[in-house]
Amino acid sequence: MPFRSVLLCGFVLFVIGQLPAIAVAETVKFPPDQLEFFETQVRPLLSAHCYECHSVDAEKVQAEFWADSRDALIKGGDSGESIVPGDPDNSLFMEAIRWESYEMPPSGKLPDADVETFAKWIRIGAPWPKEDKPTAAAERPSFDLQQRAQEHWAWQPIDAPDAPKVKQQDWPRAELDRFILAKLEEKQLSPAKDADRLAVMRRMHFDITGLPPTPEEILRFKEDMLPEAFERLADTLLDSPHYGERWGRHWLDLVRYAESRGHEFDDDAVNAFQYRDYVIRAFDADVPYDQLVREHIAGDLLENPRLNAENGFNESILGTGFWFLGEWVHSPVDILKDESDRFDNMVDVMSKTFLGVTIACARCHDHKFDAISTADYYSLTGFLQSSDFRQVRFDSVEKNRSVSQQLAQVDAKYRRQVVSLLAENQLVVPRRQPLPKAISDVLVFDYEDLTSDQMIQDGYIFGDRPHRSGDPLLVTSDETPKIGFATSGNAANDPAWDGLKSIAQKNFLNRSRLAKMPRSGRTLRTPTFEITDGFVACKIRGNGFVVACVDSHRHLSGPLHKETVLEVTKDQSFVELNLSRYQGHRVHLEFTPAENERLQIAFVLQGTKKQLKQSVAAYADKPSVEWDEFNKDASEKVGGDLDLIAEKWAKSRKKVARQIVKTSRTAMAMLDGTGEDAHVYIRGNSSKSGDLEPRHFLTAISSNAPLEIKKGSGRLQLAAQINDPANPLSTRVVVNRIWHNLMGRGIVPTTDDFGVLGQRPTHPELLDHLATQFLNDGRSIKQMIRSIVLSRTYQMCSQVDATAAKLDPKNLLWHHRPPKRLEGEAIRDSLLAVAGNLDPKLFGQSVPIHLTAFMNGRGRPKKSGPLDGDGRRSIYVSVRRNFLSPFMLTFDTPVPFSTMGRRNVSNVPAQALILMNDPFVIQQADSWAKRALQQSEAATERVQWMYLTAFARQPTVSELDVAMEFVGQESSVKRWSAFAHALINTKEFIFLR
Repeated sequence: MPFRSVLLCGFVLFVIGQLPAIAVAETVKFPPDQLEFFETQVRPLLSAHCYECHSVDAEKVQAEFWADSRDALIKGGDSGESIVPGDPDNSLFMEAIRWESYEMPPSGKLPDADVETFAKWIRIGAPWPKEDKPTAAAERPSFDLQQRAQEHWAWQPIDAPDAPKVKQQDWPRAELDRFILAKLEEKQLSPAKDADRLAVMRRMHFDITGLPPTPEEILRFKEDMLPEAFERLADTLLDSPHYGERWGRHWLDLVRYAESRGHEFDDDAVNAFQYRDYVIRAFDADVPYDQLVREHIAGDLLENPRLNAENGFNESILGTGFWFLGEWVHSPVDILKDESDRFDNMVDVMSKTFLGVTIACARCHDHKFDAISTADYYSLTGFLQSSDFRQVRFDSVEKNRSVSQQLAQVDAKYRRQVVSLLAENQLVVPRRQPLPKAISDVLVFDYEDLTSDQMIQDGYIFGDRPHRSGDPLLVTSDETPKIGFATSGNAANDPAWDGLKSIAQKNFLNRSRLAKMPRSGRTLRTPTFEITDGFVACKIRGNGFVVACVDSHRHLSGPLHKETVLEVTKDQSFVELNLSRYQGHRVHLEFTPAENERLQIAFVLQGTKKQLKQSVAAYADKPSVEWDEFNKDASEKVGGDLDLIAEKWAKSRKKVARQIVKTSRTAMAMLDGTGEDAHVYIRGNSSKSGDLEPRHFLTAISSNAPLEIKKGSGRLQLAAQINDPANPLSTRVVVNRIWHNLMGRGIVPTTDDFGVLGQRPTHPELLDHLATQFLNDGRSIKQMIRSIVLSRTYQMCSQVDATAAKLDPKNLLWHHRPPKRLEGEAIRDSLLAVAGNLDPKLFGQSVPIHLTAFMNGRGRPKKSGPLDGDGRRSIYVSVRRNFLSPFMLTFDTPVPFSTMGRRNVSNVPAQALILMNDPFVIQQADSWAKRALQQSEAATERVQWMYLTAFARQPTVSELDVAMEFVGQESSVKRWSAFAHALINTKEFIFLR
């Protein structure tokens, strides 16, 4: 750069630098996604680690440095300027939290992930919402939630507006067209003319199935000139199984779908692909949206779950897998903070996906802008705290539920017969003597007293209830059934369920110590309790494992937290866990028998090491004299009768047990746990617990009254609140998403944020009209798509009127349909389709990602996937958080961290470069050329066929001339491949007209 230019630039920067910080701040306007990043990721860190000493609420502000406003952070304190927006490496703030100069916070260095969050925030310009200057709490206006709700449009009830009257009566084809036209006519504007029929056809194919129409489909449609042609086309496309793949991919953006956990080792999220396949099937089946919501929030709790039409497995339970698609840290030092971060992401995704509001912004304080309180936030974490993770045996869960109920009925029947026989013969079964005081003083749970509701298990192998002392039992020894009696209360696994086989994802990479244990459908868990004394002992007998699940953390790898997993062997009568490092934390125990082995759990104790030693010494693990006498009397008086009952009991059980489905696929799902309310964390800091907050829905919608939850998590009640037609958010949000995915921009452009920081609807009456129609149509997504694609608005052309462009430059009124760029998945799938390499196979384990030479790092898969992904659609290619496809990233496929209902649509040089140089693109161009050469001997016909295949139209005269001049009469693959490659690199290949 010439010296003069350098001098001029330096002068300009100098002048800008001298402007008061407040003036600069006022001119900065940040996009909503950056403001959301600040509110959900940065402000909580500032609040937790900085405000105590560096805010208006600090007792004494240290170093004259305030961290509670952007201006103050830029200005700095005694040491000078603190942050340089856009330049973290030259920001004193970053030096301090990296402990490179000052060491902040003084309590300990922040985790690397938090440091990187601050660095990213400064790198993107230190976004901060426009807000009043911070004031001390005493001066701050009170948070008026109801006033905020009354003043903002999104919280108002859904209206059912009449379609407005319009002047151009012949233009509307659907009711929604009237709302669009009325707004245009208010500005004396007219809508664009209809698009070319084939352009609309191509538009519909991509919008509904994500695939280009074939030449055969184009020609058939071209010949169908009847008025109902578009209706038939819409119905055909909506009935295509590829519709579910297309719209399933839209949905996966919302739930941050990925198949690995990210972070250091990028372990597999085992069986995540089963959730993806569930979503595709649900969209293809047009499951009503309220049912889809219900399945996601509480599909494991439905009394009548939706069963797969072909194979009869439980579909509903698979929806709950979405909760667990987030990032997981293996063996974090602070597991309570890790849990609060995981819950934060789960609440964030749930609230944006189904409600379109940023509830996670209320983690540290009442929402800065919306009618959402911190109490609302923590009330929702209570639903998660009351739930648990499992790999559910979804193929067999419903069938085996029925079998387990039948076995329970058989057992109850023969127990009654034994009890009746004993009563007739004046035989009284002894009961367990009271536990010694040394045990009762430290008793946490006793299966003698535990109710059926408290006996939580993944599967059915532990029966329908614990055994009580004196319960008749069927005992099989040397193949001869006998009647025995429980001498104490216990939970024991039933041998009828031996041989269960779980089919999980093949060749998975997961370092968790739990991943390879035979736990699916074979695990009993205790209610949750608090660790108060540090040592926990279990009266146990048999072979298996006990896991102490502290603060719901189960991604155990390496030496940290290894004390939470113990193996149990037959020679042990008590096992002890040293959980002293977790005092004050919540825990539940999980018991899993070794394969085809017995495991029996009687009670759980907690105390000091000395107390537990005394308790174990005080326990007499042998039958009393009273039991000896009873057994002798029973054998003499009713021994033969008991043997007959035992024989019938065993035969009845054997007959029922034959129905057990022993082999099943597994998938991530929720399991209801102990119903708990969550503590509010002061300023979002998990080490500073405040009051308990009862579980309830958003106060602005249904008040903050606790939900009536009789047992368990209450997620079914939460789902009902979300689905309630009186909830103004959920229905508006979903119809807005459908509109956005078809039209390229939502009626509310910020699809995931209907709050104050989001954009207001351009057509609020249309939004409510569509929401009302959606409810009246049974919440059918397919019906809503059909009504939109058949509208005149959808089928407008992209030609821009000069007057309209001047009056409405952003096309907010929809005076034309702007060209819409295809997403990365649709571009890649199109390449496979035109090349004839697309494998239409549905479902199944994902194809491994193809690894380029530049895709390095820890957790890199050992084997690379094929360059073309085996020809499978992009939705079936593995999504690994640390190794995302460069092709997809170039075309703005989102990084799976949180909900992304509106993808970025960039136009950068990398896109042209990747279409020109990527080996996959070149490979498909070669295949397309070979197909063209097989179509016809005539070069002209080949060119026409390729244009039809790529663009759903014939080439113009000039295009044909240019093409013929390039290919001539040659039949070389190289020449035709170059021509195919040139077509791929046109804008029309990746845009919809």
